[in-house]
Amino acid sequence: MRIILYLATNLAVLVLLGIVMSVLGIDTAQTSGLLFFAALFGVGGSFISLAMSKWIAKRSTKARVIEEPQNQTEKWLLETVHRQAELAGIGMPEVAIFDAKEMNAFATGMKRNDALVAVSAGLLQNMDRGEVEAVLAHEISHVANGDMVTLALIQGVLNTFVIFLSRLAAGIIDNVLRSDREGGGLGFLGYMAVTIVLEIVLGLFASIIVMWFSRKREFRADSGAASLAGRQKMIDALRRLQANHEPSKLPDQMAAFGIRPKEGGLASLFRSHPPLEARIAALQSFEAE
Repeated sequence: MRIILYLATNLAVLVLLGIVMSVLGIDTAQTSGLLFFAALFGVGGSFISLAMSKWIAKRSTKARVIEEPQNQTEKWLLETVHRQAELAGIGMPEVAIFDAKEMNAFATGMKRNDALVAVSAGLLQNMDRGEVEAVLAHEISHVANGDMVTLALIQGVLNTFVIFLSRLAAGIIDNVLRSDREGGGLGFLGYMAVTIVLEIVLGLFASIIVMWFSRKREFRADSGAASLAGRQKMIDALRRLQANHEPSKLPDQMAAFGIRPKEGGLASLFRSHPPLEARIAALQSFEAE
């Protein structure tokens, strides 16, 4: 979930900043200047998305942050996250519950010591405490590993190339049309339209790289969860997800979260999570070593 929310925000910020750059006339007149501004806006846009991630996650999922526990389950959640955060060497995150029937959880935030960890009501209802503990440890591991910041850095670099190459290509197209039409060209609106289309297309290719990175970090977070909560608990949690989310029964909303891909092929390149079978096998292979 955190990947989908982050990428959606990032794409919106990227398009908005691209429009601003075009309005300000920051185009391909000076390639070196364009590259500088591409880096400024690309990296800046990525970190703006990251800075907004907690605020957006809370509002988009309507998550309720636990200030004072209202029952034993909420008290246990706070105690478990507090213990795991101490073991992982990070500050206590905000802990929240969001209303969803699907079993899901996410962590987000710009700082390791000021993160948000949220679980769905469905996860609490359908998993035992050992399995929930493993899921929480998985999200805590994401925070401790600095995955959100690393993701922002990678996305920022990719944004830079998306902004730069889209305007460079649009400028070339404009110059070709000018020479063919004796002074014609794309015009301002045409240039903006071509640039935005190229940004979206190149952004999709950039997303493949981001998703590849995300899948790699999932394995590392699973390993971290095994250290914090126990390897068998993490395996049991993944098996619980596997048993309750077969491809034929997986809701579209859950599929968007990437918990278990519906299909392989090209679609797998845009999945933020590896198949559950691969994650379980990785944990079992570590156990056998």
